[in-house]
Amino acid sequence: MRTSPKNKLSASAVKAWRISTLLFMLFLLSIPLFLWMYHYFGAGTLSVWVILALTISLVIISGLVVLFVPEIRWRRWSYQIDEHEIDLQSGILIVTRTLVPVKRVQHVDTRQGPILRSYGLADVTISTAATTHRIPALEEETADAVRDRISKFARLAKEDV
Repeated sequence: MRTSPKNKLSASAVKAWRISTLLFMLFLLSIPLFLWMYHYFGAGTLSVWVILALTISLVIISGLVVLFVPEIRWRRWSYQIDEHEIDLQSGILIVTRTLVPVKRVQHVDTRQGPILRSYGLADVTISTAATTHRIPALEEETADAVRDRISKFARLAKEDV
């Protein structure tokens, strides 16, 4: 069995992922809010206790997900790039190991949303004919270097063919 890839994501990824997860969880918490409003105006058929239990459950689950999932995700993510392949390892409960042959790479992109940009991070997206792979939350300079390195290796691999 191969050793795990040696390169890790930026430690700032945990903070950025926590904010993204928190925003998603706040969206989910709007569901019990609408149930409360629906019940308050007399149209709801659900018991107050059911709505309260749902609200408390979602708040507890949201807190746990925001606190622990980004940290676990960061610990499990690693990658390694050489002239022949890109080795990606990720997962929370189920760890997935993906090997992408460099000669199959069609193009490489970097991408930043507002949350990643505020932490100076970027994602690298690797496209092949079959699918797209992503290395998330790298420092901007690292993401640019990774993108350029993969592009160079892909160009060299195609020249060798």
